[in-house]
Amino acid sequence: MTQHLTTGERVAWYRHRRGLSQEVLAGLVGRTADWLGKAENGRIELDRLSVIRALAHALDISIGDLIGEPTLLEWSADSGRRTVPALREALMDYRLLTPLMSPATEGAPPTLTALRSDVGEIWDAYQGSRFGLAARQLPLVLSDALLAARTYAGREREEAHGLLALTYQGAAMVLGKLGENELAWIAADRGLAAAQQCGSDVIMGSLFRSVTHCLLSTGRYETAVSLVNDAAGVLERGLAAASPALMSVYGTLFLTGSMAAARSEDRATTQAFLREAQTLADRLGGDANHMWTAFGPTNVAIHRVATAGELGDVQVAVELGPQVDTSGLPAERRVRHSLEVARALSSWNRTDEALAMVLEAERISPEQVRHHYMSRELVLGWIRGTRGRPSRPIADLADRLRVV
Repeated sequence: MTQHLTTGERVAWYRHRRGLSQEVLAGLVGRTADWLGKAENGRIELDRLSVIRALAHALDISIGDLIGEPTLLEWSADSGRRTVPALREALMDYRLLTPLMSPATEGAPPTLTALRSDVGEIWDAYQGSRFGLAARQLPLVLSDALLAARTYAGREREEAHGLLALTYQGAAMVLGKLGENELAWIAADRGLAAAQQCGSDVIMGSLFRSVTHCLLSTGRYETAVSLVNDAAGVLERGLAAASPALMSVYGTLFLTGSMAAARSEDRATTQAFLREAQTLADRLGGDANHMWTAFGPTNVAIHRVATAGELGDVQVAVELGPQVDTSGLPAERRVRHSLEVARALSSWNRTDEALAMVLEAERISPEQVRHHYMSRELVLGWIRGTRGRPSRPIADLADRLRVV
């Protein structure tokens, strides 16, 4: 029902459903009724998740309810016609939870070489912003990985559990992109359990990052910060002689933590986490994609822009954002950064530049732009703020995003 509303309009919609006046809701979040009125009618942009979380908490709803998630994964040649429901069935199949209830004749497990390749394809699809393709492949790969983890023994069993953990993590990351936060949490939780059976700090660290993402998506920012600190304590034992993969996972964990700290409006921790990530990026010596992290100096710069936006430092985001060259990074990272910069530009009424950023992001990955709340919010805001008919490029983009 609220699919075509801006975040501010959703606040008003849920406020009416709760029977709250503007004065009461504003008081619950420490704001004035005048501020809330402007936010609800689009004269103030609700573009900081810390503020959105406070409103969602006061309204007793989820953050996803206010930013328009979950969203529909549209059918495509990549996805076929069995998308998120098929993955949900795979995650919720009780027979996959314990070997005691497994079918008697499961067949031969896949070779670990084949399973490594299949897991890699899922992560490549994720980084290429081909979420439909990843969602389509995940149920079968998950079944194969579970069978392998139960069948193999010794070191092969440990590797199978590592691949199972990465499969669950891939599911969590894809589901998070699609706004399916509860399913993402289930996948991340099971992935972390599998990671503990594989004996790899690299894979364990990778799953810590995934759980942190899930906490972020549900607004549990302080908990996410605590998890990053605890996880860092677990991983730092091997940091002195760390491989590039472990350095990348460790550094990316701090980048995720910096977003959590920024959304908690904790500037000191945000900067501390960014400094830690920068140290790891410098030690790594350049951009890389170990464990599908896209970690390096460029990703640290991307997070400096994103955290500035979350903290309300729009000028920093506007000045630094366009200077970051993301051309060497995977599509998912490039598009996410473009949307952050577009949001900052739009907040300074530089709509033409912001629109250009969104259109370029759409050229790189139509699927990611179509499913991200930020692009939908930007376009809806531009349409609501236009007197008369919106420009043809904005109207056409709104039609492609199906927000009007």
